[in-house]
Amino acid sequence: MSDEILIRIAEALERQFPPPAEAPDFTAADAFVWQTAPDRLEPVAQVNRVPLELLHGIDRVRNILLENTLQFAQGFAANNALLWGARGMGKSSLIKAVHAEVLARDLPCTLVEIQREDLPSVGRLLAHLREAPEQRFVLFCDDLSFSHDDQHYKSLKALLDGGIEGRPANVILYATSNRRHLMPRDMIENERSSAISPSEAVEEKVSLSDRFGLWLGFHPCSQDEYLAMIDGYIQAWGLQVDPVTLRAEAIEWQATRGSRSGRVAWQFFSDLAGRLGHRL
Repeated sequence: MSDEILIRIAEALERQFPPPAEAPDFTAADAFVWQTAPDRLEPVAQVNRVPLELLHGIDRVRNILLENTLQFAQGFAANNALLWGARGMGKSSLIKAVHAEVLARDLPCTLVEIQREDLPSVGRLLAHLREAPEQRFVLFCDDLSFSHDDQHYKSLKALLDGGIEGRPANVILYATSNRRHLMPRDMIENERSSAISPSEAVEEKVSLSDRFGLWLGFHPCSQDEYLAMIDGYIQAWGLQVDPVTLRAEAIEWQATRGSRSGRVAWQFFSDLAGRLGHRL
């Protein structure tokens, strides 16, 4: 067997069974991104987020998630949370803003982002987090959903259930999704209608959402809430704008996009600030 073939076999084995990652330095940052091939926790120097007080129209879910995170950071019992609902209404922004608020209160809390595609590696990630019991880790999985033939949900189920070893006491999971049950409604209906036992056909996947202790729903905002979001940004950055002109332009902006949301409000404000010569 040639040296070239042996090298290719060795490289293939290394990809399939990567060497253990070095113990991360959790003092390097307050937030990390989990990367694979090879396994490593990349520190994030500055998290992209907005202050908690600028998130309008989601007061109830904001308070629930903040209280749950404070409990966890203080070492008390807390729940995994699924933030689901309308696009652009601040689900991921709320998680990052709550993390910043907990840090501002001098409580231990490290944010670790994991991509949905990397869920099969979550066991290796938990092994690292388990070795730092003095730390408190919020695993953050953004835009979580599963298709018909997607097997990643089994990794998520193992994370939520903990398996025989159990989920580390210093780890909690926050996930966002546009879907309440993490899978498309038409898929649920199709599998129920074609299954021999309809009630059991999708139970395993649908029950994933039941494993989150908190379900926090995000719904489309009203026009008043949309305008309040923009007013909050205006005040925070100290822009001087005629109220009548501002209202007319903001309504026209959302009308051209056919929707209102926190994301649309921020996009309008970014455009306005740029036209007025302000840097964000």
